Amino acid sequence: MAPAGRVGEMQQVEQARGKGLAWSAALIVTSALLLSACGSEAPPPPPASETAIPVTLATATGADGGSSLAISGTVRQKRETPLGFNAPGRIAAILVREGDVVARGQVLARLDPTSLDAAVVSARAEAARAEADYRRLEGLFAKGWVTAPRVETARATAAAARARVAQSGFDLGLATIHAPSAGTVLRRPAEPGQITSPGQTVLIIGERDSGYVFRVPLADSDLARVKLGQAANVSIPALGPTPMVASVSEIGARGDDATGTFRVELALPNRPDMRSGLIGTARLRFADSNAVAGVTVPATAIFAARADEGFVYVIDAAGRQVRLRQVALGPLGDTSVTIASGLRPGERVVASGVDRLRDGAAVTVIAPAAAAATAAAKRG
Repeated sequence: MAPAGRVGEMQQVEQARGKGLAWSAALIVTSALLLSACGSEAPPPPPASETAIPVTLATATGADGGSSLAISGTVRQKRETPLGFNAPGRIAAILVREGDVVARGQVLARLDPTSLDAAVVSARAEAARAEADYRRLEGLFAKGWVTAPRVETARATAAAARARVAQSGFDLGLATIHAPSAGTVLRRPAEPGQITSPGQTVLIIGERDSGYVFRVPLADSDLARVKLGQAANVSIPALGPTPMVASVSEIGARGDDATGTFRVELALPNRPDMRSGLIGTARLRFADSNAVAGVTVPATAIFAARADEGFVYVIDAAGRQVRLRQVALGPLGDTSVTIASGLRPGERVVASGVDRLRDGAAVTVIAPAAAAATAAAKRG
């Protein structure tokens, strides 16, 4: 039989063991409750990459089997005539200003006639003297008192004097500038009181009846593809966003010595708001029998291009998700690329924001204007 002290110690050990088991059970229950509570919470939010990304779209359109060329140019009147006097002198008056509309035959400027009148009087006096001298010598020759060569010299002198009379009268007639046709004063490089030389430009008149043309400089490689009568679209921002239909009316035969380009003129339709000097862009289209058939998309839709292959993001029918697609590339235009294969006409591709996308990414479609505003705000 165990002593009483030993029995007490054993009872204490049993009590401690019971308390430890109770604490372990409580800890297990608490852990289970915590795990249960965590399992009942909502799942964490999706990563930021799953947020819909704003993009703009472009529709793949059928290629027309050709290429185009956009080039800047200037509106001019077909005939812009510089006017001046035929003799030197002082400008007495210029009766029009730049921008004035003038009628055919209208007096535009006058030269001071003082020196011209004096020249006419002098020429006429010299002609009378030479003629009298010739008649006198002719009578003396008939009597045998002078030789034939002297008479011939007098005849030539009289003829020259008569020519000077005609010349001085012609200069006097051109001392007044008249409008060659109805039109507009484009420039007035001279002013009253100025001493002018023969042929110096005093006014430049744009003749209304000649119509307007759009002049562009073309390189020799492009000139070879241009034909008379070829249609083109001309966009002039000052006259509105709608392009005008024009046609090639003149092709330069000699290149410019400084630039090596050839001047080509496109006949423009008559419009009351047309002005010489307006700047715009002409787009010429060229047929190409060797062109690759396919569709065209904006150049900004293509990424990771290498050789004749590249990638685009095609949006699904719902307009909410994009899919990566590899395409075969054709010719590159000014702002577009021909897709030889991999896209069908009518499919929509992402035109901006491709650098932020991945295959299967969610997107939201925005208008191009809104995209530009967003980009400007980020830059600011």
